[in-house]
Amino acid sequence: MASARDIKRRIKSVKSTQQITKAMKMVSAAKLRKAQIGVSAVRPYAKKMEEVISDFATGETAHVFLEEREVKKVAYIVIAGDRALCGGYNGNALRYAEKLMNNCEHEYGVIAIGSKARDYFARRDKEIIRQHLAIGDVPGFSASQIISKEVAKLYLDGEIDEVQLVFTEFKSAMTHIPSVMQLLPVPKPQGEEESQSTEYIYEPNSEEILNVVLPQYVDVSLFRAIMESKASEHGARMTAMSSATDNAKEMISKLTLSLNRARQAAITTEITEVVGGAAALS
Repeated sequence: MASARDIKRRIKSVKSTQQITKAMKMVSAAKLRKAQIGVSAVRPYAKKMEEVISDFATGETAHVFLEEREVKKVAYIVIAGDRALCGGYNGNALRYAEKLMNNCEHEYGVIAIGSKARDYFARRDKEIIRQHLAIGDVPGFSASQIISKEVAKLYLDGEIDEVQLVFTEFKSAMTHIPSVMQLLPVPKPQGEEESQSTEYIYEPNSEEILNVVLPQYVDVSLFRAIMESKASEHGARMTAMSSATDNAKEMISKLTLSLNRARQAAITTEITEVVGGAAALS
């Protein structure tokens, strides 16, 4: 059995850790609320824009973002965190992206958002086309727009022929699902969605409108994916730190019980020695 001094030292260490995990939980909860507000705001706008763009894709209007071309190289935009201590959030997203890449029949590269994504694929000798680190816990639209403009330029210049966006869809603080969507070229609707397309009258003309709307669609889609991923990250970190705090509390209780037993054993030993000494003198 460990000595009382060692147990006291361990209790002090665990209490210090508990204070840290509790503080991290509270910070993540505050960031999660902000991220949830952002997700709730961008989702309806992104969904409606996606419907409109899908209708464009079924028409006869032409734009480079709508045209399917021979795929020589695919870019995977992978969104992960810059820090750990968030449960399985990073690992689930990165393994999901790696599985997609392993099933890809074309040459591919990675546009990494977050240091965890960059480090993960660099260790596996994947081509890192671009990397964007430390974009913030609740990034603004301008931060994601810088990335989307860069991706659009790579596509327009012919350096990549298809863009797949891998992110984590936020459901709740405890539920988040790795997901993928084709960002470029804009996919055409299929089945019932195609038959329900809306006919538009363009003013001044379809070309000018598409030149404005389609880049905005890329911007909004990437921003939504980043916000979904950030909300998932904060939810995962809050949940992980909550579990760590509870585990620390349980460990402190067990160590306190062990300390009491060590003290009782020490007292019993001392009493035994006193009684034994008295018996020897009698």
